[in-house]
Amino acid sequence: MINIDRALNQGSSILKKNNIQSPRLDSEILMSKVIKKDRKYIIFNLDKEIKKSLFYDFIDLIKKRSLGKPIAYLTGKKNFWKYEFEISENVLVPRPDTELIVEKVLSITKNRHKLNILDIGTGSGCILISILMEKKGFYGTGLDVSKKCIDLCKINSIKFKTEGRSKFIKSDIDNFSCGKYDLIISNPPYISKIDFNYLEKDITNFEPKLALIGGIDGLSAVKKVINKSSELIKKSGKLILEIGFDQKNKVIGLLKNKGFYINETLKDFANNDRCIISTKI
Repeated sequence: MINIDRALNQGSSILKKNNIQSPRLDSEILMSKVIKKDRKYIIFNLDKEIKKSLFYDFIDLIKKRSLGKPIAYLTGKKNFWKYEFEISENVLVPRPDTELIVEKVLSITKNRHKLNILDIGTGSGCILISILMEKKGFYGTGLDVSKKCIDLCKINSIKFKTEGRSKFIKSDIDNFSCGKYDLIISNPPYISKIDFNYLEKDITNFEPKLALIGGIDGLSAVKKVINKSSELIKKSGKLILEIGFDQKNKVIGLLKNKGFYINETLKDFANNDRCIISTKI
């Protein structure tokens, strides 16, 4: 038998040697998963002993984390906005920067009680479901080319009881022509093939390339989203797009060519251009 504190120290030491940024925190999160208790329990019960089998399970997760595998894939969960979403290796790990989209949608729709939303490249469904959780009169459709993403979205929509107001469809945006929308949101793949090679190993080795790489220049998926959105959006409807840090001017040009008026650009927590809000004229 080994107590929690000693196990955590061992886990932290392995992670530290492998240059993992928050070794103690990550160890506590993985211990929490293994013993099925929250972090608060762990912090107040460091002297509690755990079974040898659980210790081996913990070290197994620690070794995977030390290779750079994201915590969200190891736990199968990730906090986004105010909620804890189910996550799998088939979807991008939700980022705090993407919460900007949810924040902006709630701000620009604060006086609206009914709205029809389309989320292109929905992934885990975290953006759309977070909005639906805040606005009980809104309806949403999430699209993704991956069946595994769509299956996960359905699990999350059941978890948060939004399944009556949301539907998730496996489709490429090019092949989708159902309905007209008040609001379209999208966090498309926008990293160029070259830039992808310079990302952290946590991303390049583990996250789905399909959700990250947007062709040679990073704009192929963005172009598709803008082109199709111009057909699917209602007049005066809003399009909110997440973009790469260096794509603002090119994306604004693409939007203007398709009849969108640019409302504003939002910066992320690192002060990079991250979202463009536009209106269909």
